[in-house]
Amino acid sequence: MSYDAKFRVWRGDDEGGELVDYTVEVNEGEVVLDIIHRLQATQAGDLAVRWNCKAGKCGSCSAEINGRPRLLCMTRMSTFTEAETITVTPMRTFPVMKDLVTDVSYNYKKAQEVPAFAPPEGVEPGDYRMAQVDVERSQEFRKCIECFLCQNVCHVIRDHEDNKESYSGPRFLMRVAELDMHPLDALDRQHAAQDEHGLGMCNITKCCTEVCPEHIKITDNALIPLKERVVDRKYDPLVWLGNKIMRRPS
Repeated sequence: MSYDAKFRVWRGDDEGGELVDYTVEVNEGEVVLDIIHRLQATQAGDLAVRWNCKAGKCGSCSAEINGRPRLLCMTRMSTFTEAETITVTPMRTFPVMKDLVTDVSYNYKKAQEVPAFAPPEGVEPGDYRMAQVDVERSQEFRKCIECFLCQNVCHVIRDHEDNKESYSGPRFLMRVAELDMHPLDALDRQHAAQDEHGLGMCNITKCCTEVCPEHIKITDNALIPLKERVVDRKYDPLVWLGNKIMRRPS
């Protein structure tokens, strides 16, 4: 079965653009990315869209569909009615390059600011030992495909461009949390989370969790526990006193 669907696709570049109306054929079992490809093949040969795997694993085809950040390849046309007009726009948080393609280099810059795993001195790679519970605790975060939908929907940077300098966003705060949970990581991740990555700016609205295509509980399992550890260390009087005693010369 097939039908003609009404699409509105944002066309333009960094200097401006507009929504353009298209009528395009839809076949049974197709996803939005299929329709965008058909548009390229039949009506808009210069339409720019970023994609790679078409299997929901590369994170390349991130966009906004009817105002909601989603992967084009994981949004089935069967979720819309035949009479519905489907609006496809680029991710709003990042600068537009052309049509549906945005400049996500902000995210790679923030990734570089998170130091890699740092084992204690004297521990060789073959000597690493972890309890299974510690492995399972952080395994969830490694499902991230870096689609940056969580970054796009986070209003701390979505609505406040100035915050990008001091705020790393949920994807990279999750990375900091994952490393901080690692029993063999020797760096002070909690101090860095607060002072370098802007953890305190996150107000845990859970919008990042809601749009994650891998269903990672970013807020509940990464950001809130990291906030709790930072607060305990910074404001708990017993922890403060213990740190003072441990620093006393012997």
